[in-house]
This record gives sequence, structure tokens and C-alpha cells, in this order.
Amino acid sequence: MRTVVFDLDGTLADTSGDLLAAANACFSQLGHGAMVGPKDTLTAFQGGRAMLRLGFSRLADPWSEDDINREYPRLLAAYAQAIDTHTTLYPGAVAAIETLRARGFATAICTNKPEGLAETLTLRLGIRGLFDALIGADTLPVRKPDPAPYAEAVRRCGGVLERSFLIGDTETDAQTARAAGVPAVLVSFGPEGMGVERLMPNALLHHFDDLPGLAARLLG
Repeated sequence: MRTVVFDLDGTLADTSGDLLAAANACFSQLGHGAMVGPKDTLTAFQGGRAMLRLGFSRLADPWSEDDINREYPRLLAAYAQAIDTHTTLYPGAVAAIETLRARGFATAICTNKPEGLAETLTLRLGIRGLFDALIGADTLPVRKPDPAPYAEAVRRCGGVLERSFLIGDTETDAQTARAAGVPAVLVSFGPEGMGVERLMPNALLHHFDDLPGLAARLLG
């Protein structure tokens, strides 16, 4: 089984608006107001803790990792309550995945978003049924860039690593693919744009319309 494994945030969907809003909910509860904004999209896709660290770094008050650890569960709770307010799928994503599946490819998600939140979001977006497996940050004891979550996603699809590749948008995704020994495809419409070219992926994906042809070239 040929398998295509997708990252979620910044690859399948632009989730930055809801992620940033969840971080700002924490800072607002602390009496600081919004500390992160649209210019911090790249940080948003690096995770909740990264957004909190950025926000705290902009305050005059001293802070430590204890503050991050205290606020992180509150951020997740705020995010869970408004997980799809601003989130949108990237153009052409659904049609491309449907085409892959019609041509006999298996598809999976491997994300560093907690599994429960990833399940909720994909259900809300109406795309969960397009994927044979979903692996989140807490599905296994390790997360990307460790290759184990990727390998488990492929295994649950009935595939093999040698007939698979990863589509992502960050250095973490590129490192995961290399650790797993599979091709890395990075999207140029994600938060870093063409900047991902510096990571020397096996291929760039400029629009989801190009994905079926690219998959055929990479996997035959």
C-alpha cells in the first residue's frame, strides 16, 4: 500500500488564528491582554508552549518555565472550546486527498497536536473520514521528529516505510522524514512560505492540485 502521511497544522489547515486566540486567552486572564498576533503565525505552528514563551518574553515582568507549565493546560482548554472558529483548510486539500484515495493510496495524519484535539478538529472540518490513521503528539511516548509516530501512522494504514512519504511545513517535519528514511515534501503555502526551501526537502508542494502527480512520481 502506497501511503501519504500529512502533518495537520500549517499543512492541511491554517489553524493559526485559533491557536493564537487560545494563547491570548491565557494572557488576558492574567491581565495582560493580547500578547501574540497575526505576525506570530510561524510561532503558533511551533506549539502552545512556544506561543506562551513568546508572549511572556514581551512582558516586563520576569517569568520562568513554571509559568509556561501552569498556563499550558489553560491554553489547551481555551483552544478546545474554540478549535475551529477561524481555522480553514488550504485550497484543494480535500479534492487532492480524494484523488489519492481513488488511485489506491492510503492516507494518514501525523501531528504534534494532542490526539484528542486533532480528532476533534478533523471531525469538525469534515475530513476525518479521508484518513486511515491519525497519530497525535501523545499517541506514543515520543513525538515528531522521532520517527516512531510516523512509522506507526504508516503501519496502521497497512503500508511500509519504503512506499511512503511525509508532507509537512516545518523543520520538524523535514527532520522526521529524514529520521524515517522517507521523502520529505514541504508546502510553500504554509507559514514560512518559500522559506522552507532552505530545509532542502525532496520536493516542494505549491498547491494541492499538484499532489496526485507528485505522489505518483515519488511512489510510482
